[in-house]
Amino acid sequence: MDQKRRTNVFIGSAVERVEDFRLLRGRGQFVDDLAREGLLHAVILRSSVAHGHIRSIDAAAARSRPGVHSVITAAEIGATIPTIPLRQDSSPAFGPFEQPVIAHDKVRYVGEPIAVVLAETAGAAEDALDAITLAIEPLPAVASSAAASSDHCLLFDAAGSNRALTLTGVRGDAASAFKDAPYVHRETFSVQRHAAVPMEPRGLLAEWDAAGGRLTVYGAAKVAFLNRRILAKQMHLPESAIRMVENDVGGGFGARGEFYPEDFLIPFAARFTGRPVKWIEDRREHLAATNHAREAECELEIACDENGTIRALRGHALTDQGAYIRTNGPTAARNIAQVLSGPYRIPHVRIDVSLMMTNKTPAGTYRGPGRYEADFFRERLFDIAAAELGLDPVEFRRRNLISEAEMPYRLATVEPLAIETATDSGDYTSTLARCLKEIDWPAKLAVQGKLVEGRYRGSAVSCYLEGGASGPHETARLVLGSDGKVAVYVGSSSIGQRLETVCAQIAADALELPMDEISGVFHGSTDHVSDGCGSYSSRAVVMGGSAILAAAAQLRDDVRAAAAERWGCAADEVKIDAGAVHGPSKQASPLASFAGMTAENTYASNKRTYSYGAHAAHVAVDPKTGGVELLDYVAVEDAGRIINPLTLHGQVVGAIVQGLGGAFLEHFVYDDEGQLLTGSLADYLMPTASDFPNVRAIALEERPSPNNPLGAKGAGEGGIIPVAGVIANAVAAALVSLGVTPRELPLSPPRVWQLIRERTAPR
Repeated sequence: MDQKRRTNVFIGSAVERVEDFRLLRGRGQFVDDLAREGLLHAVILRSSVAHGHIRSIDAAAARSRPGVHSVITAAEIGATIPTIPLRQDSSPAFGPFEQPVIAHDKVRYVGEPIAVVLAETAGAAEDALDAITLAIEPLPAVASSAAASSDHCLLFDAAGSNRALTLTGVRGDAASAFKDAPYVHRETFSVQRHAAVPMEPRGLLAEWDAAGGRLTVYGAAKVAFLNRRILAKQMHLPESAIRMVENDVGGGFGARGEFYPEDFLIPFAARFTGRPVKWIEDRREHLAATNHAREAECELEIACDENGTIRALRGHALTDQGAYIRTNGPTAARNIAQVLSGPYRIPHVRIDVSLMMTNKTPAGTYRGPGRYEADFFRERLFDIAAAELGLDPVEFRRRNLISEAEMPYRLATVEPLAIETATDSGDYTSTLARCLKEIDWPAKLAVQGKLVEGRYRGSAVSCYLEGGASGPHETARLVLGSDGKVAVYVGSSSIGQRLETVCAQIAADALELPMDEISGVFHGSTDHVSDGCGSYSSRAVVMGGSAILAAAAQLRDDVRAAAAERWGCAADEVKIDAGAVHGPSKQASPLASFAGMTAENTYASNKRTYSYGAHAAHVAVDPKTGGVELLDYVAVEDAGRIINPLTLHGQVVGAIVQGLGGAFLEHFVYDDEGQLLTGSLADYLMPTASDFPNVRAIALEERPSPNNPLGAKGAGEGGIIPVAGVIANAVAAALVSLGVTPRELPLSPPRVWQLIRERTAPR
């Protein structure tokens, strides 16, 4: 545990997942695995109407059904219905658009909760739904950002507009930079609505202890402490009266763990009935009710010198927020405004991003929120501009990349939220060069746009950066056990990112112990540490890992102090080595003799990290069907200091495949009445293991971050960010002879076929 010759034995090593042994043997504990005596099962009556006034709800017949315990509507909750506040990117302007935890006067999207049925079995509760008589007076549906812009029909009469707020990303003076620019070009792009869709839908189990006035909620994830704060205020309880327990989860990706109506309704039901209540979301319910994401359109304009040096970017984007602004709904819009310039030296930027309210499922975050969309907009525009200027698209990017000498480089400031950030470290040309080498760029150029065995070949490359390590703080606690092993408790949450493994590696190195001397890593639950911020924005390793370092340093100091008091010497005379504590006069005690010692510490920082990289893709496009085959895909990323290259590789490849799903397949389609047309996995297509077999990921650690003691950079989302842009550019390169210019996603076979047909049909 002292600084000697043994340092960083585990950090940087490809340690196998310590979670796997338990999970692969079926010993995981998911919410639906939990059972309680007297358990009631909850099902939720959801609106089948996208927009309308609730005229009446009659649940008498449902309450009389066999096995039904009770039915909760707004009337049972009380005169004042709580709403769901924002946890980040908040503004008073969003207040009128917050979601009530249950619909009480109006419904605004298909899937909005109206009533909760509680029964002895889930089947009995489901059967009772049909016995509820519901009268809704339909209103015209606002089914697109364009329809919302007219304000012809308002979702919130008191707000007076369907435009919740316009965020503006500003750097320099874009208007002046566009004056007399030698080259100016404007395009319009759009990204379709899709979402995280984790393997396991959401679920909760709540228990109310009336005697103790305490509430326990199982199924917490991502931001348990923040959600406890919201729930405590809604239920008029002190935070200390609520315990949030994090179970195993089948993926998160930004959607799981945000505060949803059910996060109030199920705990309320437990207190209302005095019995444990469980709710498990089914897949159809999940697709209609859990946060959607991505839907955005952007008119974007670029100004360049004749040699391709970028002067400025400006434009206006619309993000479809759905029916309410909830928890982190504005985050994607904020990121579009802030990171539209990506890793490029663009001195003048102005992008207005309007958050539009529509009668669709509310939008939230999905891995790389806003960055995925912004990279698609920017990288498509770059290839179009390079072609019109007669420049090689790689050289166009290379000459505009931020140089290492310019670090830290300030990105656009987001107004009116006054959000500022700057890059930390990096050599952006290095990852681009490595990416081009790995994909064998000269060989790919040899077949660029050519017809090979009946299909057109195309390749493209894109650069990106990934912001991570959101502050303001994270907490860790270390406990020395009677066996001399150390238990690690962190405020970070595990949402499938191998948190237990990397935290054990960090703790083992910080304490200079073998990894098997770390007895366990316990995460997320509110009884593990005094406070925590959870896992989002690629923060768990940087913030949580740095907190472990701080707690480990404190534990070392505390053990030395205790030993010094025991032996009557100075603390700096005590050494800790190989699981034993040694004094200056050859005294020695095993670590186990100091069992029970606890050290909790917090790491605080608001300085973000920025990993960065380049992706390249090689595709073949069948002009007869519009089908696109991904022949090769290479991703190169510098993630600062890598804790575990094996876990990072899994993160990157998984993120790329999710990005490819968004680029080619996934699409929530609504009709003009606000009805979701792709509400099952038979209609909402997702990538499978066999769809994209040729994905290669290379991780570098050339430029550690100066902003945290680990030198690590958040890297959980970078793999997804540039995917749509590089794929669309590769398809455009393949079909250049046909004049096809993709401007919207997804690039499904019907859409690509239609683009080809529009260019080749007789005129």
